[in-house]
Amino acid sequence: MAVGERRINGHLLARLIGTSLTERPYYLAAGRAISGLILDGRVPTYTRLPAERDLAAALGVSRNTITAAYTWLRENGFLDSRQGSGSWTVLPGAGAGGGTPLIPDSERIDLGAAAPPAIEGLQDAARLAVDQLAAHVGGLGYTPYGLPELRHAIARRYVERGLPTTPEQILVTNGAQHGVSLLMDLLVEPGDPLLVETPTYPHALDSARRCGARVRTIGVTSQGWDMEYVLDAFRQWKPRLAYLIPDFQNPTGALMDDDERAAVVAEARRAGTSLIVDESVVELAIDSGDQPMPMAAHDTDGRVFTVGSVAKLFWGGLRIGWVRTTPPVAARLMAVRQRVDLSSSVVDQLTATHLLADIMRIRAERIRRLRLNRDALTAALRDRLPGWRFTTPSGGLVLWAQLPRPVATALGEAAERHGVHAAPGPIFGAEGTLEQFMRFAYTQPPDVLNDAVDRLAEAYSEIIARPVSVRHDLYV
Repeated sequence: MAVGERRINGHLLARLIGTSLTERPYYLAAGRAISGLILDGRVPTYTRLPAERDLAAALGVSRNTITAAYTWLRENGFLDSRQGSGSWTVLPGAGAGGGTPLIPDSERIDLGAAAPPAIEGLQDAARLAVDQLAAHVGGLGYTPYGLPELRHAIARRYVERGLPTTPEQILVTNGAQHGVSLLMDLLVEPGDPLLVETPTYPHALDSARRCGARVRTIGVTSQGWDMEYVLDAFRQWKPRLAYLIPDFQNPTGALMDDDERAAVVAEARRAGTSLIVDESVVELAIDSGDQPMPMAAHDTDGRVFTVGSVAKLFWGGLRIGWVRTTPPVAARLMAVRQRVDLSSSVVDQLTATHLLADIMRIRAERIRRLRLNRDALTAALRDRLPGWRFTTPSGGLVLWAQLPRPVATALGEAAERHGVHAAPGPIFGAEGTLEQFMRFAYTQPPDVLNDAVDRLAEAYSEIIARPVSVRHDLYV
């Protein structure tokens, strides 16, 4: 990654820091605030920081204060400088982000895989699908674009959500990740800048890297996106493509509102950027209230590619997803698909078609159960781990928790020993950040979640009882 390719001005950095620096000395408060922004991904690594005098003016402090703050950041490994080139953000002992795959663990209480159990009625729908096979077995069984009846059902659901859509705009895939990978294969050339959130869904990040894209990041928290920063990223980098999760973002749970969606699409248009919008959990709005329109509702020139799936609503084992795009792009995606895959299962497509006909009832039941699970998890965390901070997500399948200390990887390992499978924050980061966060799926029933939190509390007590090696007063 080219050093200093990304810049942040004094006004924006001051706003991210916050202007009320009450800790003494002020330089240490400013240094810690900037290091926190780097660690949680809101200021990406290799970002050139503003000149000392510019940040001092924006914060209303002396230049000597910012000089001392930058010195502290250098001493603690968060800042690198070169004569005549300025200073840019780095990580102490930086390495590539990593972690264990987000795969289910049947040996432990699984809070890592965001995959709910199958809904009631799945087996009945599958039996109806098998009964319908007689109408299909006379052909070859290949449906390059998807079964017509399924494409009609998916298009109809978009119309119900307020987005005019025809079946010709739908390409059926083997799950949402399949659709994301196809789009990246089609739209990205090696070396193209690709914008992603941090934290984000790690398998999409892997797809971007396999395409040879130059990954650039924008921060998102449980409170949402800093839109000034997001729009500035489009202006600075003019990325070829951006991958966003505006609906109950994975892993933070944030929900982008209508005005923010419109602003992102407008800025993408000006930058010449295409958008992959992942709607994998869009149907899982737990709390009541009007939901934002699909981001594609703000699209005027076919640059928004929407990816959907039935996995999170119906069952992960039903490998049916789709891409909503223009008919010409659907044809190009179908051609790309032929390199590795010819068609989705006819039985699965028929099953999904039957379930989509009953989506409102199924959705209401799924949401009812998720609400019980979510509320049980949040109550248990507040009771057993009161020092952990989180925002209760209004939908989706996961909760993003901030720990008092940056020990997520160690906690994940300790939790495994205590019989809980969880997902440490660095799995969701592009650059080794997010050690102060954990993601927990609330797909288990309340009694299991209560047991899991008891075990997590024991694991956390075990971790914090160990002596921690720190750089200077970094974690004081």
